[in-house]
Amino acid sequence: MKKVLVTGGAGYIGSHTCIELLGQGYEVVVVDNLSNSDPEALHRVEQISGKKLQFVELDIRSADALEQVFQAHDFFAVIHFAGLKAVGESVAQPLKYFDNNIHGSQVLLDVMQRHHVFNIVFSSSATVYGDPESVPIQESFPLTALNPYGRTKLVVEDMLRDLGASDSRWQAVLLRYFNPVGAHPCGLIGEDPSDIPNNLMPYISQVAVGRLASLSVFGGDYPTHDGTGVRDYIHVVDLAKGHLAALEHLQLEPGVVAYNLGTGNGYSVLDMVAAFAAVSGRDIPYQIVDRRAGDSAECYADPSLAKSKLGWEAELGLDAMTRDSWNWQSKNPGGYASPKP
Repeated sequence: MKKVLVTGGAGYIGSHTCIELLGQGYEVVVVDNLSNSDPEALHRVEQISGKKLQFVELDIRSADALEQVFQAHDFFAVIHFAGLKAVGESVAQPLKYFDNNIHGSQVLLDVMQRHHVFNIVFSSSATVYGDPESVPIQESFPLTALNPYGRTKLVVEDMLRDLGASDSRWQAVLLRYFNPVGAHPCGLIGEDPSDIPNNLMPYISQVAVGRLASLSVFGGDYPTHDGTGVRDYIHVVDLAKGHLAALEHLQLEPGVVAYNLGTGNGYSVLDMVAAFAAVSGRDIPYQIVDRRAGDSAECYADPSLAKSKLGWEAELGLDAMTRDSWNWQSKNPGGYASPKP
């Protein structure tokens, strides 16, 4: 049985990926500092999968703590989610993001190298494309970043490319996510931000359930069909399965390779509001406010490379994304602090 270390595995995408890993027979060890996650998510992962995982609470910037984990386990690969992820916060506090996302990754990679673990799947982001000149976005597009968060993802990608060039034993898959939404269809796990949500879907769902009064829509004057930003939203279960496909692909294509994980479809903020209102039967009050620093008008993927190379493509559409988000939020109005549904 192959053993995988999942950094940030108690988080939104990490917890869904743990379910897929356990379902395919991998042994899973999670490390997480719980800065934006809840250990209850991992208990529910075990409940859903019917299998156990191991959890160690630590910050990956702590080399000594991470060293102990690697000494205790013989890892086949690492899936690296751990990192701060709010664009707006990164603009306001760039040093916090450089320290956490870049320094933390450097510590992780150094410990991996000392223990001869050279396989990694990295949680990157479509923000590495900056404000693309055209859509859909292909992996060959120029790489840049409009905000510190995106810059941290690009720097870690560069670190992995440099490692691959220095030592052919390194094999890395860089997964450039578009916009994860939805939840596990059973409603036991989902996105539960520790503060006011930075991502659209949990913000909408918290308005629908009454935790927040209204949705702030950042910008109503973009050159899009309704003036609001257009994004490629992907169901988190599809995204989790993409990590499994990447893990299995590591042994087939050596080197460092990047793939877009998206649907190839773009929806505006108001499209998402309307879709969620239709599924939930709730009104979603919103107000248009100023654009958010670091946001682009339109961003959606060309996911064809992942389909041809990884054998992966998104299967769940907008109806499933909104339905499963509402199922999670309505059963867990207070997130993981709610009683088990």
